[in-house]
Amino acid sequence: MRRLTTLVLAAFLAAPAAQAAKPLPPQVSEAAAVTVKVTPRVLDGAVWEFDIAFDTHSRELGDDLMKDAVLLGADGREVAPLEWKGAPPGGHHRAGVLRFQALSAVPDPLVLRIRRAGEAAPRTFRWTLK
Repeated sequence: MRRLTTLVLAAFLAAPAAQAAKPLPPQVSEAAAVTVKVTPRVLDGAVWEFDIAFDTHSRELGDDLMKDAVLLGADGREVAPLEWKGAPPGGHHRAGVLRFQALSAVPDPLVLRIRRAGEAAPRTFRWTLK
């Protein structure tokens, strides 16, 4: 009986952790003949990571994500990325990982914005965490 109680307690304690670790779905934005897909990859630890992919057949992709992307903090402030690990500007297909310093207060919703040259409004990617 003691072993069964221990197993039930362990399963109960592990359930919230499993739910918190559930991956967030990708968000896709299509505008001005350019598709941008963003998928949160790592949202725990000291650094948060997002997979980002650009796809077009109309022009060169010259985006500089170190200047053009921000994560919005819980207080609304814009947080610049730490690093872009991926394809350099140019070409019609680009992909990589955009890394940010983890935010001290986790915002809900989680919002990533990318401002693209020549587009009137930024691309906004939003995930509800609760």
